[in-house]
Order: sequence, then C-alpha cells, then structure tokens
Amino acid sequence: MTQHQQLAGLLASIEREMRLLELWQPVPPPPEALASTEPFCIDTLTFCEWVQWVMIPRFGLMIERQAALPASSDIATLAEEAFKQIDADTEALLVLIEEIDRTLRALH
Repeated sequence: MTQHQQLAGLLASIEREMRLLELWQPVPPPPEALASTEPFCIDTLTFCEWVQWVMIPRFGLMIERQAALPASSDIATLAEEAFKQIDADTEALLVLIEEIDRTLRALH
C-alpha cells in the first residue's frame, strides 16, 4: 500500500469517527473563516472544523493528484489539547490523527 493510499484510508476513518462522535458539521463555515492565515485557522475555526474543512480536503487533493505529501506532521499534539474541551470519547480519533503523523514522518 502506498503512503497516499494509507493516508486516504486514515482520512476516511477520521471522517467516520467524527460522524460517530457527532463532531462532523453539516454546514461549512463562512469563507472568511477558511481564509485565516493563522496555523490550523486557530483564530476562526475549532480544531474539528479545521480537520473537516481544511485538513481533509487539502490531503484529499494531494492524494488525488499524487502530489508530494508534507515531510513532517505534529497534528496530534494540537488534537490532544483540543479534545480536552470535547465532551466525548475522542481516544480513537486521537489514535487516527497520531497515525497520520506517523505516516507522514515515515515518508522521509
């Protein structure tokens, strides 16, 4: 399995887990929220919104185009902090995000 295929599977699993936890939003945020220049759109989106509306689409495009993937990733550190604010069992979701970090680091 290629890294692109592995990443695609992880993204699908993350979406599935977010839906199960009712963290998946039915309506996108306003365009100006997505246009943030801050890392992870921290000033305009929650972490889960960023995952849904920024991370998954961007990785999806890279996968579709077979583009080079990032050389490193530390999304799990932010996820761990963000999930402390969520009243749900996010353990499985955190494991999936940690696996994205490991997958991207394994590329290089």
